[in-house]
Amino acid sequence: MASAVSILSKPCTGSVIKNRRNSRQEFKITARVVAPKKPNLPELSVKSIPQTDLRVQEIVQRQLQTRTDDHSICRRPDQFHPEFLEDAFERCREICAEYAKTFYLGTRFMTEERQKAIWAIYVWCRRTDELVDGPNAIHMSDMVLDRWEERLHDLFNGRPFDMLDAALTDTVQKFPLDIKPFRDMIEGMRMDIKKSRYENFQELYQYCYYVAGTVSLMTVPVIGMAPEAIWDAPNTYNSAVSLGIGNQLTNILRDVGEDALRGRVYLPQDELSQFGLCDEDVYSRRVTDKWREFMKGQITRARFYFNEAEEGVPKLDKDSRWTVWSALMLYRDILDAIEENDYDNLTKRAYVGRTKKILMLPLAYTKSVSPSFAF
Repeated sequence: MASAVSILSKPCTGSVIKNRRNSRQEFKITARVVAPKKPNLPELSVKSIPQTDLRVQEIVQRQLQTRTDDHSICRRPDQFHPEFLEDAFERCREICAEYAKTFYLGTRFMTEERQKAIWAIYVWCRRTDELVDGPNAIHMSDMVLDRWEERLHDLFNGRPFDMLDAALTDTVQKFPLDIKPFRDMIEGMRMDIKKSRYENFQELYQYCYYVAGTVSLMTVPVIGMAPEAIWDAPNTYNSAVSLGIGNQLTNILRDVGEDALRGRVYLPQDELSQFGLCDEDVYSRRVTDKWREFMKGQITRARFYFNEAEEGVPKLDKDSRWTVWSALMLYRDILDAIEENDYDNLTKRAYVGRTKKILMLPLAYTKSVSPSFAF
């Protein structure tokens, strides 16, 4: 499940618990940035993003309204032949295992039905991303994305175009998924073909929501929530979005040098300026003291989001917590690796070695079974 932006909501009262389906809790999205804890350094900006701009509340309410009594799966009759579906999900599994090895390993801790659903969602997200960053990205246009969005509506309405679409069609028929996060991700791709600079964190946050926060909204209904935590579902979704934001901010910090080679700078321009930096400093690929101090603040912000995300993990279904803890801890380790590289993300790519990943799994499991969540 995965901001210094947080999505805050008021806790449910007893009357809301009794009438969850009719509740209308207020959501407020506020970008709170933790400044570097050193003297004489400029503070990072504090901005707010109107909830109406992202309409997260609508997604949460619709997905909760379609939730069944077991709070996890909304079953419908199978639309496709079992062997066809088996082949479709196997192909999704293969793609996930090939291109997202650590993520794939995490999914193996889930139930079989949830595994398949997560693989189908991953494959759709990957295909969407490759429209902009894949080998055919040179042909990308609004028309291509319009057609992709039409395909999305078709598969949600039971008319998949191909085998991989069919896997997601089966998933949306079995789990209470809302189409808006998928449409929002396509909007993030539109931003990528139109924007290569972000003036401030408010703009960057919106981009992070579109390309990564949306993934959290897609996966919460599949991951499931602990039955006793359903009353606090809005806060759980808030934590999920924070994980998505933290993940994307970490991706951005890890890939600064690679993105610069493509003419893209996913860093707030006003904050670069506050530290006496500009795009040319990024293109020069020189790690200076100014760059190190700037990066310390950006890493602090990403960690803030992971802290926000951590609050929601114990509220998830017990069979899925290990997967989420693994993802959260892995991305935190990437931030650690940037620091270990002396903040050189211009010429080096921070990564977590295979041995460290394997050693992380027992700790993630321990956290997943810890009775630390008090209702």
